[in-house]
Amino acid sequence: MRTLGVLAGAVLLCGAAAAQLPVAPSSDQRALLASDDAKLAANKKVVYDFWREVVQARDPERVSAYVAETFIQHDPSVPTGRAAFARSLGAPKQPVKPTIDDLVSIVAERDLVVLGFRRVLPDLAEEGQTYTTTWFEMLRVESGKIGEHWAYGTKE
Repeated sequence: MRTLGVLAGAVLLCGAAAAQLPVAPSSDQRALLASDDAKLAANKKVVYDFWREVVQARDPERVSAYVAETFIQHDPSVPTGRAAFARSLGAPKQPVKPTIDDLVSIVAERDLVVLGFRRVLPDLAEEGQTYTTTWFEMLRVESGKIGEHWAYGTKE
């Protein structure tokens, strides 16, 4: 019985000693676009370019090139519909970057593509400190355009 107590204590100490590893963005985003399946690779590329050219650059003029007119939005702070989404981008427009800020991963299955991002948030337990975590966006691609979007979101 004493042995079990020692093992349990060792497990607890090991768990307490292990700290969260920081989330790191991908150092090779182009490699994330690769897939043995041509359709999945194409869907990843559409979502990647949409995120860089529309979302990150806040460019409403590029929305129609990437977003289906019947676009469905599941984030409660962003309106449904292509035109409404374009209006929600706000200003000012930013230059298109060659990569996506804080992108960790791109995963594709069927018609869905998931982007994983690093988020840096304030550590409420330690004033002035931050920690990293992940954030995910999921998009459905239909006929080469973004047809639907899901993300964690709360009303602003």
